[in-house]
Amino acid sequence: MEDFKIEELRILEETYKGAIPELKFGSTFELLVAVILSAQCTDKRVNIVTQELFPIANTPEKIIALGQSKLEEIIRPCGYFRSKAKHIIGASEMLLREYGGEVPADFDELIKLPGVGRKTANVIASVAFKIPAIAVDTHVFRLANRMKLAEGETPLEVELGLQKIIPKEKWSDSHHWLIWHGRLICTSRSPKCYDCPLNEICPSADV
Repeated sequence: MEDFKIEELRILEETYKGAIPELKFGSTFELLVAVILSAQCTDKRVNIVTQELFPIANTPEKIIALGQSKLEEIIRPCGYFRSKAKHIIGASEMLLREYGGEVPADFDELIKLPGVGRKTANVIASVAFKIPAIAVDTHVFRLANRMKLAEGETPLEVELGLQKIIPKEKWSDSHHWLIWHGRLICTSRSPKCYDCPLNEICPSADV
């Protein structure tokens, strides 16, 4: 591995050591719902919405009892509320029908749930079940390419590339390092290279 990649990862770990998800949740099912809601939406807005949702519906049974219309009304601020409500209700029904109401830990079972793709499944596996995984969201995808850590045209290519250069025991933590760096410093537009701890080694630094 190129020396600059080793140093980039070292600085990220040092800077964001102990970073945790911004999403607020009290159970694996709440995490599942929150991650589905987070698609094309900020975690801060999801947290505002779930503060209203979870006190009245935080289990598969309660979500189904709430119903599509009421769920749509509550989650509307997250965007794509109709499809997200459909996915959350569909996932709730499937959990009750096939998994005894419990969110499965197995990746291949997770991605069978409506609204759950690789990113969501990896988040749940790593955060809820402590299974090493790298979830590639928009921040991770952008930074991996911009910093030349793992270049790829698809999230899967980036995920596999990152897995090759990051020790497995640090996969889950590195996901959080990259996300927080992407939110705070290496933003999509106008990245703050002048204030970045990696500006002397990042291949894309503009200082």
